[in-house]
Amino acid sequence: MIIWVRGAGDIATGVAFRLYQSGFSVVMSDLAQPTSIRRTICFSEAIIKGETRVEHILARYAANAEEAQQVIANGDIAVVADPIGEIVRKLNPIAVIDAILAKRNLGTTMDDAEIVIGVGPGFTAGVDCHAVVETMRGHTLGRVYYSGSALPDTGVPGNIAGFTLERLLRAPRAGVFHGVKKIGDVVQAGDICAYVDDEPVITRIKGVLRGLLPDGITVYEGMKSGDVDPRCEISHCFAVSDKALAVGGGALEAVLHGLAQRGYFKKE
Repeated sequence: MIIWVRGAGDIATGVAFRLYQSGFSVVMSDLAQPTSIRRTICFSEAIIKGETRVEHILARYAANAEEAQQVIANGDIAVVADPIGEIVRKLNPIAVIDAILAKRNLGTTMDDAEIVIGVGPGFTAGVDCHAVVETMRGHTLGRVYYSGSALPDTGVPGNIAGFTLERLLRAPRAGVFHGVKKIGDVVQAGDICAYVDDEPVITRIKGVLRGLLPDGITVYEGMKSGDVDPRCEISHCFAVSDKALAVGGGALEAVLHGLAQRGYFKKE
């Protein structure tokens, strides 16, 4: 069974990770020039590099549906530069999981597959999808809603070691992004981590640089450009996050629930 995961960033990678581990064939789609921050644990890097490995799982870029089928047949995750889904729809996925995390629905409908799942705010189960997975940190993280919606976006990232907005690096102006630090570097408050044209991107806290945009990306003023983790555990930069795994577990539940409802698991 093929499952299409829309998006290939941090959370989408956690979703794909859980699905792949459970035996599903996975095809992911993203922009031709991905803007993932946590690039060391994002399958979107396959679009740029041709292939990438997150922990023990290999993902390969596919230019068309035939190549995607071959990647799957070889036992890997296929990643396509196909945000609209023209390539992936040819594969007739049994389920679509929208994990773009745009905070709104960018076009996913219940007609896209037998099972359609929305991740995070912007979706309503029973209206534009069959289930919604909660992405807000806290007691309900990873919970699946079969009616209604996830909690609304607050605009404030989750609290990690007492820090929220301070963790984020944002572009100080519109321009071209160029990093001077790399993911996994330990930084101090006031350090320059990157430049947008000639204007510095400065961290406000001490920690490990867990995410950073790739060089050459055109950014707009205020665009999220990096992430500093105050826990300073370098190993966290190279493993799927707790949040992504929790959301991935919810997505897996929603897929299995949908398959069971449709009679794919027949009782003896």
